[in-house]
Amino acid sequence: MQVKSFIEQQLTDNLTPVFLEVLDESHMHNVPAGAQSHFKVTIVSDAFAGARLIGRHRKVNALLAEALEGPVHALALHTFTPEEWEKRGGTITASPQCLGGGKQD
Repeated sequence: MQVKSFIEQQLTDNLTPVFLEVLDESHMHNVPAGAQSHFKVTIVSDAFAGARLIGRHRKVNALLAEALEGPVHALALHTFTPEEWEKRGGTITASPQCLGGGKQD
């Protein structure tokens, strides 16, 4: 199974998101082609209501523990409740350019 599909399935099955975007950003880093090692997740779920940011991240990390032990090196998390997402206007945070590992475009 592709890592992206695993992430999407775990989060969908366990957090019932109203919005979910999983981006494989490995191509932006100094890793071999097809590495599936760097991901950005934007997720909006009622499951985050009343939880602080660290609690939300811990919940997601626990659901993705298998991938985090293996191929996933970096996981950027953007976690929102539906109300927070609406206040943001449904905008996704852009990822910064990676300058580490010798890749300086």
